[in-house]
Amino acid sequence: MNSVIAIVQARMGSTRLPGKVLQEIAGKSMLFRVVERARLAQTLSQVVVATTIEPADDPIAAFCRENLIPFYRGSLNDVLDRYYQAARVFQAEVIVRLTADCPLIDPGVIDHTVREFLRAGVDFAANRLPPPLGRTYPIGLDTEVCRFTALERAWKEAQLPYEREHVMPYLYSQPGRFRILRVDHSPDYGSLRWTVDTPQDLALVRQIYARFPGRDDFSWLEVLDLIRADPALATMNMDVPAKDYRESENG
Repeated sequence: MNSVIAIVQARMGSTRLPGKVLQEIAGKSMLFRVVERARLAQTLSQVVVATTIEPADDPIAAFCRENLIPFYRGSLNDVLDRYYQAARVFQAEVIVRLTADCPLIDPGVIDHTVREFLRAGVDFAANRLPPPLGRTYPIGLDTEVCRFTALERAWKEAQLPYEREHVMPYLYSQPGRFRILRVDHSPDYGSLRWTVDTPQDLALVRQIYARFPGRDDFSWLEVLDLIRADPALATMNMDVPAKDYRESENG
């Protein structure tokens, strides 16, 4: 298989929950949880963190060093450049984009998305796209996959600030520019919110981890069963407004 590298973007800045990526969840930081779960994916050659050169993100670099997590430091706002440079450093042929605010990221979903990407022979595949195309997986399982050659072309050609900050829009915003694939799930669970942007989101994720004591390998389907059995969990963050897809992410 090609060198498939997951790059987890992470920074301390967050308008709604500053420093969230190092917040504790069941005894470990959120960033560690994301890396830990991504490493369970069978299709990945390596999981690395891409943070910024800003002093505010020194704690992320220190955390990665202490926990032997490979990392790269690059631009704060040009996250596309940060991804491209990290992909070059780690010699990725295929890049899997993950974000550090998704501590329920599922290795099975990562594997399925990567395998569909490879099977279809496309340039870019994802399990969510901006409206009106949307998503059928819960928010927080977001997985984007692209070829290094496609990322390099985007790095060279993308001009809009939004395209540089959000890494992948240049690959899917114009029909026909690249071969793309949206990976779907049936039934549609796209309305479920399992990402962490606010204190309410963090409280929900902490509750979910508490229901699986000592485990970091529970699947998203187990989380779904848990929420079906205890619907009150889903109400913990139901009033959190979803971010517009053009808003800044935890980059």
